[in-house]
Amino acid sequence: MPGPLLRRRLGEDIVEENLYLLYFAGILALGISAQWLAWRLHLPSILLLLGFGFVAGTLFQRPDEIIDRHVLFPIVSLSVAVILFEGGMSLRFAELREVGPALGGLVTVGALVVWGLASTVAHFLIGFSPSIATVVGAILVVTGPTVVGPLLSHIRPSRKIGSLAKWEGIVIDPIGAVLAVLVFEFIMKTGEGATWYTPLWSIALTIVVGVILGILTAYMMIFALKSYWIPDFLHNAFILAVLLSVFAVSNYIQSESGLLTVTVLGLLMANQKQIPVRHIFEFKENLRVLLISCLFIVLAARVPMENLFQVGWKGLLFVVFLILIVRPASVFLSTIGSSLNWREKTFLCFMAPRGIVAAAVGSIFSFELIHRADDLGLISIDGTNEALLVVPVVFLVIVGTVMFYGLAAQPVARWLGLSSPSPQGILIAGADRWIRELAVVIKSAGFNVMLVDTNFRNITAARMQGLSAQCASILSDFVSEELNLGGIGRLLASTPNDEVNSLACMEFTHLFGRKEVYQLSPWDSGTGKRQSVSDHLRGRVIFGHGLDFYKIARRVTSGAQFKKTTITDEFTYHDFQQTHGESATLLFVVAESKLRIVTADDSFVPKAGQTIIALIDSRPELAKPSPKAPSSEDTPEANLEDESPTRPVESES
Repeated sequence: MPGPLLRRRLGEDIVEENLYLLYFAGILALGISAQWLAWRLHLPSILLLLGFGFVAGTLFQRPDEIIDRHVLFPIVSLSVAVILFEGGMSLRFAELREVGPALGGLVTVGALVVWGLASTVAHFLIGFSPSIATVVGAILVVTGPTVVGPLLSHIRPSRKIGSLAKWEGIVIDPIGAVLAVLVFEFIMKTGEGATWYTPLWSIALTIVVGVILGILTAYMMIFALKSYWIPDFLHNAFILAVLLSVFAVSNYIQSESGLLTVTVLGLLMANQKQIPVRHIFEFKENLRVLLISCLFIVLAARVPMENLFQVGWKGLLFVVFLILIVRPASVFLSTIGSSLNWREKTFLCFMAPRGIVAAAVGSIFSFELIHRADDLGLISIDGTNEALLVVPVVFLVIVGTVMFYGLAAQPVARWLGLSSPSPQGILIAGADRWIRELAVVIKSAGFNVMLVDTNFRNITAARMQGLSAQCASILSDFVSEELNLGGIGRLLASTPNDEVNSLACMEFTHLFGRKEVYQLSPWDSGTGKRQSVSDHLRGRVIFGHGLDFYKIARRVTSGAQFKKTTITDEFTYHDFQQTHGESATLLFVVAESKLRIVTADDSFVPKAGQTIIALIDSRPELAKPSPKAPSSEDTPEANLEDESPTRPVESES
């Protein structure tokens, strides 16, 4: 039996261990709660994450008191590597045809303008020494895919400007981080023989190491996966292990070159055509959400609130200067001679929020500067260590820029005509006769419609009716990567091929979300386990169970029409049903400039002031359901091969 002292000691260890468990579980719970709350309130998630982090650091122990910095900062660096890899996988080389020259200017001339102006203002306004001001200016060169990506998804600007903003937000991160490292190392080596060409040599070495390691690793991974050396269940784990390993090796060879390595790696993996990478991208996307949710809270909790207040009005004025002067100057100076018009340039002025890379790099450098303050002469006469203000200033910039751009970017994009208030348009797979007639009615109600079909005659007919249409497969890379989907926010898969419809819904779920992908009822709906498409592979079934492509086509061929009807107090939806009975099928409801697609399980009743779009038969008997075919339950002696109805000849229209 252990003695009293040992029992007491064991009890203390167990209590302390449980506190650690509660702390780490609490960080994850707070992070996911902030993400969900931001989604519900339509706010940038980073604002709530930082707010939760500041509160957690004030009310509870700060991470430094629980996690040693030698453990915390490597974890932060590895997490940032995963985030930048995922960002690189969202880039497509095809987009560079339109945005290449402008992008080159933004990440070179624009970065230098931000660095110079931000450093100057940090020195004269906040009072940083020239060396610290230069480091702060370099850190603030970055923007951040963790914030730019969600903003673009919310705004849905035109394809050209959206691609440019996405590329800049991802490419500028390794550039800004490397620049900050070089400036930091140059300051640290001042007096140790550092010369003017030392940074140039470091830049060259960083680029060489980052690009070569990124290319070699990408081709190694592609070869291994293409040769089936890695089983499917290990794909994600294998790539994560390789990603983190090459990041660490790259940083070991040349400090902070790992960020460039993982960005190049993600870019090459996304643009090769030898192996599918969608499942890898989805895994990294989910991992990114988890990492961001925890990182922002942990890093924000490290910042004492008194340090934020110490920055005071000077810090707020610094943020205002970055937003109103620095960003517009960098955009307009770096895009001189590009193909961008003034509207697109103005929109870019409202797309420079700082994110996790600025927070991580600022936190790491601040700690080193604090401990080298005496050697670098950062202690003022009154004993204040100016290195203590680096992180508060960086976080104040993150909060200020995210709040401003998160609230202002969408109204500005609408005012400039670069996005719609809400993407209510529909991408329709299929362009047969009845689909074209339906699209004309939807367009007349004021909504964008884009038809995609492999039948050129259908596409020609659609264009002659004034509809936007493209001759391509809905499953092709052209549609998902190159087609301009500005103002389009949902998919309606309505080809005669149920399998194509289901694949289309699966393909566009990542773009529109599961809520906004719809398909027609399969032709053999309700035949049980032998049905053509399983329920979990489908999108949301529209219009009604059993109302498939062929039934709608037969009704239209027999004279049925798609009609708009406005519901009023005098002519209610009940009156509409009394007038048309079963000959009318409700398809869409227009309410407050929003288009609602009626699903098979929808019990929505249109109200006065709303407009409905319905399919109305000229011969009411056509709308009545067909008599139920006898099933195997009705005829037990039936042969199993005859249990499923004969399938009509199908093809993607």
